[in-house]
Amino acid sequence: MYRRIRDLREDRDLTQKEIAQKLNCSQQVYSNYELGQRDVPTDILIRLALFYNVSIDYILGISDEPKRNK
Repeated sequence: MYRRIRDLREDRDLTQKEIAQKLNCSQQVYSNYELGQRDVPTDILIRLALFYNVSIDYILGISDEPKRNK
């Protein structure tokens, strides 16, 4: 999961600071999410999935299909 959220961010050429601002958290907290040093809260997972237009299953590594089913 941690690798996925980093890859999603990097694929869009965004910095940790930019994503942290969108999530209303500090860059350090977001960095800890990407490093796996802090659990990602459910509300943050939902916001990431909506922001990147991917499924939560994709972020969690349950699915390799990034798009949400409609």
